[in-house]
Amino acid sequence: QLQVVESGGGLVQPGGSLRLSCAASGFTLEHYDIGWFRQAPGKEHEGVSCISSSDGSTYYADSVKGRFTISRDNAKNTVYLQMNSLKPEDTAVYSCAAGPNGNSCQTSPYALWGQGTQVTVSS
Repeated sequence: QLQVVESGGGLVQPGGSLRLSCAASGFTLEHYDIGWFRQAPGKEHEGVSCISSSDGSTYYADSVKGRFTISRDNAKNTVYLQMNSLKPEDTAVYSCAAGPNGNSCQTSPYALWGQGTQVTVSS
């Protein structure tokens, strides 16, 4: 069964850090573009970050640039999203998705989605 499963969410104070994991099963994650997305109540679905399978190039939304880092551990078949200096506006359900390699991970047609993990930033 092909699937990606997110973990690592939770409650953290402003300024804190979390590391989200996106673990793949049934396929080799390094052969696919992987994206992280988030959805907060009342807000649009937002692409947060992605990593390309072809050359490892990465993308970050302006709202997280300099604070979030995406990385891939091929041995563990897992992609991580390290989130530092978290802000209340980062509160959302974070999901990862896998898509076929394309010209850019930003435009990959992501088709395999996880169930999401809740991140809450609050004092």
